[in-house]
Amino acid sequence: MLFGLAVVIALLFAALWSIKRLSAPRGAAGHLKVLGGAALGPRERVMLVEVAGKVLVLGVTQNNVRTLHTLDAGDLPATPGGESGAPAVKDFSAWLRQSVERRKHDA
Repeated sequence: MLFGLAVVIALLFAALWSIKRLSAPRGAAGHLKVLGGAALGPRERVMLVEVAGKVLVLGVTQNNVRTLHTLDAGDLPATPGGESGAPAVKDFSAWLRQSVERRKHDA
């Protein structure tokens, strides 16, 4: 009976390991990191995505994805936890609002 229990537990660990291994992103998706997002409407969002040291501000709708702005990862404010290069999810809306206002004043 103990042997059967040990086999079942070993199978569970093997299944968890294989799920973890198979669910890891591969190729280009492995280098993507979603930093944050804000909903603009029921089907529209603005997302921050980090790729190869650059941060893309993307407009995402039901039908397409457009690059709104590109900036260096160092240009983003630091998170409260001390990790630089990624904005806090709570502060993304404030950062986006500031960025849009700054852009209006520069134009």
